[in-house]
Amino acid sequence: MRVTSDFFVSALVRRVFGEGGFAAVFRRGAPEAGAVFICVDRLDGNFDFYGPAPQAMFSSLPDGRLFEQIFEQVDKDVIDTRLASEARMDPDYWLVDIEARDGQIDLPMAQDKPEPGADFFRF
Repeated sequence: MRVTSDFFVSALVRRVFGEGGFAAVFRRGAPEAGAVFICVDRLDGNFDFYGPAPQAMFSSLPDGRLFEQIFEQVDKDVIDTRLASEARMDPDYWLVDIEARDGQIDLPMAQDKPEPGADFFRF
């Protein structure tokens, strides 16, 4: 069973803080099923951006959330433009900002998809 967006985001933020990092919910979307986007601030003026992996990528849908990297080391303006487009299509999205100087964050990525039935909610 897939957890709600608000639960997933809450667990992600707590985990980041628990590991000594910083994360903030920049935009709250639909509590039950809003799309979750992650903006990683590399603290050098560059940002990485992650979004939900398209469900069409999978022959059988996973129980948890899978992400894909949309942008790597771009200016914030690039991400803001993408989010403005997203808001026109689906205004119920979530945005979580995470600071990670090395850009390393632990998200369930689509290319890391384990065997069917595996738990993607690792928090």
